[in-house]
This record gives sequence, structure tokens and C-alpha cells, in this order.
Amino acid sequence: MANIQAYLNTQYSHIQSNQNYQKIMSMPPIQRWATIAGIFLFSQLLLFGLLYLLFGKIVVIGFLASILAGLATGLGALPALFFKEISNKLFNSLLGGAAGVMLAATAFSLLVPGIDYGNQMWPGKGLWFVSAGMLIGACFLHFADKHLPHLHFDAVPPNANTDSLQKIWLFIIAITIHNFPEGMTVGVSFGSGDMKNGIVLAIAIALQNIPEGLAVALPLVGLGYNKWKAVGIATLTGLVEPVGGLLGITMVSVFSSVLPIAMGFAAGAMLFVISEEIIPETHSKGRSRYATFSLMAGFIIMMTLDNILS
Repeated sequence: MANIQAYLNTQYSHIQSNQNYQKIMSMPPIQRWATIAGIFLFSQLLLFGLLYLLFGKIVVIGFLASILAGLATGLGALPALFFKEISNKLFNSLLGGAAGVMLAATAFSLLVPGIDYGNQMWPGKGLWFVSAGMLIGACFLHFADKHLPHLHFDAVPPNANTDSLQKIWLFIIAITIHNFPEGMTVGVSFGSGDMKNGIVLAIAIALQNIPEGLAVALPLVGLGYNKWKAVGIATLTGLVEPVGGLLGITMVSVFSSVLPIAMGFAAGAMLFVISEEIIPETHSKGRSRYATFSLMAGFIIMMTLDNILS
């Protein structure tokens, strides 16, 4: 962890010494943020144009959807501007609803279509390829969870004024680790060419990111961070999703034969996050009943949305 912090501090020092960075930071706040937004939008337009030329319109839409899903983390962090804490009952209900949304999206927009695609390529064997992909996805997150320094949800309560800065940042690393395969999930789904499943998954990931953003921002505010800075940090944890989305899109667009395995991989990664992180957190503070019914409500909402879009 010390090596990671030292590396990040070194890179930040290099950025601060850059003349262009200093020029931007010396601008008035409105002009500064407008400039940053303009640079970001210009870079995205260039990237979207390249993706459109290489893979077509649906891939561009998929990449945009992964960006919007990631930005939902920042949306979820906005209440930290007004509150320093929320009740465990409300937070667990939000997480439970997120788990239900992700479960439904995994079942109806990854596993079922993945098996169908597999059967089209290898008649009668789609289930086996998707199952293999699920195990690979779960093992991937298991090893990432084991070897990368981080903390779990229940180690940093959203309403705790903790005195451990390192603890907070380890938790933020955990959120970032899990956002990468979530972005891949959206990318894989759009890369399959199925707009409906891609939209359902993007909505599911966005809804799931809202309580995650709150879980990142509130402890930072409790530590004395500027509220807007806390919201900005929470937003950045979600912006790793477009990177995962781009990888997922490229993988299944270039190598279409891996689509069933890729959809299984995404499903396995999602189920790992639900079982390892979200559900244990909702049952850790004696409010599991609220989370359970919220999970059912989230599942029903996404099941209904999937049916409507079909």
C-alpha cells in the first residue's frame, strides 16, 4: 500500500508541476471547470468517432452507456453535499435494491442470452461454455480480491467519522476494482449486438453504482474532505467502467466466438460482487429484513423493465 501511495504522490507532483495544469488551475472556478469539461468532451468525441469507424453505431452507444453508468457513482455521492451521515436502514435498503437489480440483469441479460448465443454456435453446448465463463469471472475477481490491497464494504460504514485515512482509501480501491468488470459487463452486452440487453444492463449497473458513490463520499466528508472533492473522488471510482466497457466491446466485436464465454465471465463477476460484497454488508447491522424486501423489489423492477423492452 505504501508503494502505491508513493507512486500516486509522485505522479500527482509531476502533474502539478506541468505548466498547462497550472494555467488551468489558475483560472476562475467556472472557467476552470468549463475548460476541463471541454477537454473531456473533445477526447470522447475523438474516441467515439474511432469506435464508430471500427465497429459501428451500437458499439459507440455501448461505450457511452458505460460512461453514463460510471457517472451514476457521482450522482449517488451528491447527498454528501447536504448530509454527513444516513441511517443504516436506508443505506442497507439501497444496497439490497442494488443487489436485486444486478441479480435480475445478470439472469435475464447475460446468462439466458449467453446460453442462446452458445447454442447457436455449438448446438446443445451453450450452457457449458457460459458456465465455464462464470467460473473464470468469479475466479478472476477472487484473485483480484485476494492480491490487491483493499477493504470491503462493512469495514467502512458510510456514517462513520473514522480517523483512518488509509482505511478509506483501501475501500475506494475496492470499489474501483469491482467497477472494472461491471464496465466490461455493459461492453460485452452491447458488443453482442443486442441493444435491449445492453440497455437493461447499463441501467442495472447505474442503479447499483448510486449507493456505492454514497458509500465512498460520506466517509471522506467525515474525515474533513471538501464536500465537492469527496463527490469528485467518488465519481472517479466509477470512471474506470468505460475502460472495462471498451475492453469488453473490443473483445467480443473482434473475437465473436468468445461471446458466450465473455457473457458468462461478466455474469460470474457480477454474482461474485453481489455475494461477496453487497449481501454480506446488508446483513451485517441487524437490518437484513429491509434489505431482503428491497432486493425483491429491485429484482421485480428489472424483470419488468426487461419484459417491457422485449
